[in-house]
Amino acid sequence: MNEPETQRGDPGRRARGNVPAPDLAILAPRMLATVRSVADELRPQARLGAALGLDHSLERDYGLDSLARVELIARIDRDLGVSLREAALTEAETPRDLLRFIIPTADRAAAAASPAPARGAEQASAAPTDTQELPYPPDAVQTLLEVFEWHLQRHPQRVLITLYEEGDQSIDLSYADLHRDALALAAGLHALGLERGDKVAIMLPTGHEFFAAFFGALVAGAVPVPLYPPARPSQLEDHLKRITGIMRNAQARVLVTVERAKPLAHLLRAQVETLQTVSTVADLSRNDPAFAPPEIVASDVAFLQYTSGSTGEPKGVILTHANLLANLRAMWRASKVSSSDTFVSWLPLYHDMGLIGACLGGLTIGFHLVLMSPLAFLARPVRWLEMIHRHRATVSAAPNFAYELCLAKVSGADLAALDLSCWRLAFNGAEPVSPDTLERFAARFAPCGFQREALTPVYGLAESSVGLAFSPVGRGPWIDRVDRTVLARSGVAAAARPDDAQPLRIVSCGLPLPDHELRVVGPGGRELPEREQGRVQFCGPSSTQGYLNNPVANQRLFDGTWLNTGDLGYMAGGELFLTGREKDIIIRGGFNIHPQELETAIAGIAGVRKGGVAVFAASDARSGTERLVVLAETRVREPAQRQQMVQAITALSATLLGAPADDVVLAPPRSVLKTSSGKTRRAACRELYEQGRLGVTQRAPWRQWGALAATAAAARARRAWHTGARLAWGLWAWAVFCTLAAMALCAVLVLTGVARRRRVTRALTRAAIRLTGLPVRVEGLDRLPSRRPLIVVANHASYVDSILLGAVLPAEFSFAAKRELASVPLIGRALRRLGVAFVERFDATQGVEDTRGLEARVRAGESMVFFPEGTFRRASGLQPFKLGAFVIAAGTGTPLLPVTLNGTRSLLRDQAWLPRRGDVRVTIGDAIPAPGPGWDHALELRDAARKAVAASLSETTLDV
Repeated sequence: MNEPETQRGDPGRRARGNVPAPDLAILAPRMLATVRSVADELRPQARLGAALGLDHSLERDYGLDSLARVELIARIDRDLGVSLREAALTEAETPRDLLRFIIPTADRAAAAASPAPARGAEQASAAPTDTQELPYPPDAVQTLLEVFEWHLQRHPQRVLITLYEEGDQSIDLSYADLHRDALALAAGLHALGLERGDKVAIMLPTGHEFFAAFFGALVAGAVPVPLYPPARPSQLEDHLKRITGIMRNAQARVLVTVERAKPLAHLLRAQVETLQTVSTVADLSRNDPAFAPPEIVASDVAFLQYTSGSTGEPKGVILTHANLLANLRAMWRASKVSSSDTFVSWLPLYHDMGLIGACLGGLTIGFHLVLMSPLAFLARPVRWLEMIHRHRATVSAAPNFAYELCLAKVSGADLAALDLSCWRLAFNGAEPVSPDTLERFAARFAPCGFQREALTPVYGLAESSVGLAFSPVGRGPWIDRVDRTVLARSGVAAAARPDDAQPLRIVSCGLPLPDHELRVVGPGGRELPEREQGRVQFCGPSSTQGYLNNPVANQRLFDGTWLNTGDLGYMAGGELFLTGREKDIIIRGGFNIHPQELETAIAGIAGVRKGGVAVFAASDARSGTERLVVLAETRVREPAQRQQMVQAITALSATLLGAPADDVVLAPPRSVLKTSSGKTRRAACRELYEQGRLGVTQRAPWRQWGALAATAAAARARRAWHTGARLAWGLWAWAVFCTLAAMALCAVLVLTGVARRRRVTRALTRAAIRLTGLPVRVEGLDRLPSRRPLIVVANHASYVDSILLGAVLPAEFSFAAKRELASVPLIGRALRRLGVAFVERFDATQGVEDTRGLEARVRAGESMVFFPEGTFRRASGLQPFKLGAFVIAAGTGTPLLPVTLNGTRSLLRDQAWLPRRGDVRVTIGDAIPAPGPGWDHALELRDAARKAVAASLSETTLDV
């Protein structure tokens, strides 16, 4: 942003620069003592803290993972009287690094002590229109950019986002601000040569630059691909492996990122062949008054949302503008959110709940979005609640773990300063919702004015844009008590008896959104009645078209018009209750075992790390069944204690599931694999278990750099090999073609008789195909009618099309070609001697005359080959068909034979000189009889032929 930052909240709050800087020399030993105490609490038997200093690694030496860092930062805030900037959570590698992130707490203390202002009073001077409720943009507005323009024209200075990029310093972003920054970045992308539909990867933290990149890509007609930002150096290798897999799948041309990530450019470009540049927002932004944004329509892809999961199978969910607006309108109408609401969010912008639900929701509905960094929340969870208090927010959303973290980290003193009576919608989604968390959160924060009815469990997934089911507004959570034994044995969610000591408590996810549908199906695809457990499927206007470049995953996703969620659940009272993930379910002894409940229970055993448990099934070749495996992270090393932990886990498994675990694996921290959003990757853990690789810790950063460099070198070597092989084949193909073409030219110019010339040319063409090893498959030769004449119409994708058809079709066929070829030296003469008919494309009078000449040749019994598209282009799909061939067929009563060429466009594209070897398929369709003479019959023939060609074409063709 080029404007000065403005502060919100108490106007009398002191600026950060007026607070004296802390004395780092005094703080250093106290900081070290705090780090040592946390480390010793985590590993009481090791007692390594005293031997470690300011320059030892927090992760590798002290053993502090992300959750331990959250605790450490809370201790520093409490015991040392100073706060750390949010970046310390991920960027600090040593205790000495933590000293660099220290900021005074005076600002926070002053803000917390001040009364919470009403939103209207706080913003009256800066943006008086913010208090004015606006109507929804009409449904006639069909793209995100049209929504943007709708707001921009009516209230350009209205504040859309109040952004906290660091601490309590905030900036206000209006529609005009976002439009200016987006237009500048779009102009930069246009200057790079990006075309409509090209992919732009965005790897940026929460900040105004993210919005410039995201909306700038949209304005440029490109497709944004949000990626999560770089992690700590110790996680560098896994991070880069994931994003390179995503960028390869997306075929990204540009990566927009932070300055410090630009050195990775050469490593990324070595593995992402399409990647053109790695740049920052500042690098790309430019003022170009001549730039004209392309027109975007509702069916265009708005962005790609990559789902959490394995790095080996990136799943980029294709979301169109129509999908997103349908989902946003359905969500906010179901929740009765309007432009008078204030939404506080710390959710990551690379995740659907934060980007679509919060940010694009604000853009569409016009509510005020108060946005803070995820790191700010993790460093001090109470900041989330403070922002709700300060801005009198009415809406906020978070996964279940965030509510749990607030229960653990918000102190009694913090509670006394909070007023949460304004919070009417507390959405809980994106991961399994715990009934215990809901009940405890409502009870703990009731003294702050928080109402239990505000708790609103929701359900969604990226494949449905984001939202799919919402609990009724103002009701509060519905917690169903189910007989766990009946559910495990029969799959029926029978109500538990009142005296059942261990019922299974399941939280309702709510009703399907308006215009969306949910159903639960059994193994055969039959829809199940209420309270029977099965696979959850959905359909509706928010549904994705599928995953980009992933046909295997698409096959699993779609079931006719319905899409599979991958979740198991049941319906009751029209609402959805989830019981687990389909791929995570464990079938053992006739029981369906859901791992989540056992994982939660095991996490409560002394010595087991919170969030460090995975329960999964592993194959057992000896018994031919599945084994129940529990993987639990621990720092305990003493053998007797570890044995007690194994016994406790085994006993707990027997109590909850009726059967003990077959194997309990106690592993070091960071052994349980997680997605970027914190979900347990049970399938990946199972794979490591079966490979005997569980417990392998991260390598040192320098070794990861070495591995990445080696990977990049190997990728370059593979690319060089493939490039060399392609070049060698292309040159060989040219050598064969030139040699045999010269022979054909001589034969055509010397031999007498058109039939003899065509036979020789056909033989030489077929020899060229054999010599180059080009795989050509011909289908439907038996459909060639014996009766002549015929008119063949084929799609036109490459220079080689006529050569290929000359080799496939009998030598009696004549070709129609553009008149420009007749004037080419030698070639024009040779074509005339082969009986090629030339057609004028630009002179209408001459074109009509040429058509009459061709009609006369057909009436005389000659079979002709036409390319009705007239010319070819680089882009795939059929172009409109010209009518010449169809007028001739209708006028002469000649049958029409549709022929489809697949693979020739890739073999030799327009504006390319080097052929590339690939499969070529020629499909000869059924003959289409001419219905009679006249214009209408010619149009009928054209439409029938186009439909037949398109049916066999592997390229997507739009209706014209």
